[in-house]
Amino acid sequence: MTTRANAPHYQSGFGNHFVTEAVAGALPEGQNSPQKAPMGLYAEQLSGTAFTAPRAENRRSWLYRLRPSAQHPAYSHFPQGRLRSAPFTEAEPNPNRMRWDALPMPDTPTDWVEGLVTYGGTGDAEALNGIGIHLYAANRSMVDRVFYDADGELLIVVQSGDQTFVTEMGRIAARPGEIVVIPRGVRFRVDCDGPIRGYVCENYGAPFRLPDLGPIGANGLANPRDFQAPVAAFEDIDRPTECVQKYAGRLWTTTFDHSPLDVVAWHGNLVPYKYDTARFNTIGTVSYDHPDPSIFTVLTAPSDTPGTANCDFVIFPPRWMVAEHTFRPPWFHRNVMSEFMGLVTGEYDAKEGGFAPGGASLHNCMSGHGPDQASYDKAVSVDLKPVKIDNTLAFMFETRLPIRTTRWAQTTPLMQLDYDEVWTGFTKGDVT
Repeated sequence: MTTRANAPHYQSGFGNHFVTEAVAGALPEGQNSPQKAPMGLYAEQLSGTAFTAPRAENRRSWLYRLRPSAQHPAYSHFPQGRLRSAPFTEAEPNPNRMRWDALPMPDTPTDWVEGLVTYGGTGDAEALNGIGIHLYAANRSMVDRVFYDADGELLIVVQSGDQTFVTEMGRIAARPGEIVVIPRGVRFRVDCDGPIRGYVCENYGAPFRLPDLGPIGANGLANPRDFQAPVAAFEDIDRPTECVQKYAGRLWTTTFDHSPLDVVAWHGNLVPYKYDTARFNTIGTVSYDHPDPSIFTVLTAPSDTPGTANCDFVIFPPRWMVAEHTFRPPWFHRNVMSEFMGLVTGEYDAKEGGFAPGGASLHNCMSGHGPDQASYDKAVSVDLKPVKIDNTLAFMFETRLPIRTTRWAQTTPLMQLDYDEVWTGFTKGDVT
């Protein structure tokens, strides 16, 4: 429950070096690890990159906590459930276009960890390359349980229900339309007052960053000041707390004799944060031709090939369509990038039906896709006056590598076996 006393507070900016303390004087002055930290706290450096990474790429924070996070017994196996990890080898590669109905809400008590379901991904978590794609549906808070991911950074797209991410570094309240990014290794708990659902991109590669703007200029797309990092908040709870981690693709568990969310103060630039997609500065065309979806990129995780991302997070928010003498929906295309798409709310403008909020689709590398027949017929006959696409939010996890689906994703009753039929019935062009 959120009250005036524990309501989240935030610091604005992207990639900033933040400084925050929940109790005045908890941060040491002038050094990171003094002989004796203030208030008997324990200094701990959390490094998201190698120590020697270039300064512009380096990510780390210093945490000052009630007890050392090293104080715990050995980890043992935790039930894997439907969570999987890269490399994805349990099912053969499948080039077909796929679409799934919305992941149903659970009918038994289920928390965020228990509600994770892997649809697929690519690369290799241990090689720090590629992504994992998961959905979750839950209906209860994580009680006396925290989670962290040693394999990758988590980009969480909140689809349904208000949810609070209680992290080591403070509280983040999120609602549908917002995203939450939690760095590799940061422990957190997800609280809720009812059913919740969302999407997760597990980024094994370089951390997400803002895309370069080039000729767009300094003020387009997502503005740095709209990203919000939490202020320090801590739990002083002497009660057994289970800690579940994902390591090398498997889930592991141990039990602390206290809440490990006990960081009283911290400073650094390895931080969890949230972003409200409603603040995205959408750019379109006022002349002709539907622009590339690249101009809707919120965050990008670069690869070793310039301009070709390990993962792009792209949104399709409310926007004006004003292009003259052109086909306004996304055009038919085949792409070297693989596209996993989700829908937060509303309707996607290239799909007249079948793509519902909470659902998903996959168009793999070089798979032909584009508007369905109904959307096409409307687009080529509509009066091209200015129209606002409103009350909608779709998004895409886009990666340079082919996405392999899990066996569950290929066999679940949620898969729409007739998806290919949306592209049937097109009339043949007439060249006579």
